[in-house]
Amino acid sequence: MAEAHRMDDVARTPPAAPNIQKVFIQRDFSEGTGCKFQSKFPPELEGRIERTAFEATITRINELFGEAERVGGATYCEGCMGCLTAYLIYLCIDTHYEKVLKRIARHIQEQNENIYIPRGLQLVDPIERGLRVLEIVIYDSPVGR
Repeated sequence: MAEAHRMDDVARTPPAAPNIQKVFIQRDFSEGTGCKFQSKFPPELEGRIERTAFEATITRINELFGEAERVGGATYCEGCMGCLTAYLIYLCIDTHYEKVLKRIARHIQEQNENIYIPRGLQLVDPIERGLRVLEIVIYDSPVGR
């Protein structure tokens, strides 16, 4: 027999989740459409992290994206090899862009482990947000404590 549900059961609120706030660092299109993030210090991070540490992180991420989007002889040859092999070569090797994206992910992971997580913050890889924003999660207390 089917169990009857009362409205009281449906209206219950779930258990309280930890207090989490998110800050989004927007893309900077002032120099074109290349992937670059604004280095303006968000007021929500005041007292959580030093301004210089934040700016150093953003600067390095922007440098890596600049490197990923730079076109040179190697990327030109890579494209030609792709055409010549009907793009089957990309089943065997990573593109220059993919290699740099992996370096960016490692850099963000290192920054989280060494700087951000001990301060109750966490950087989210921009690739997870479609390269639209750089997300910083602020926890109510440092993670792991």
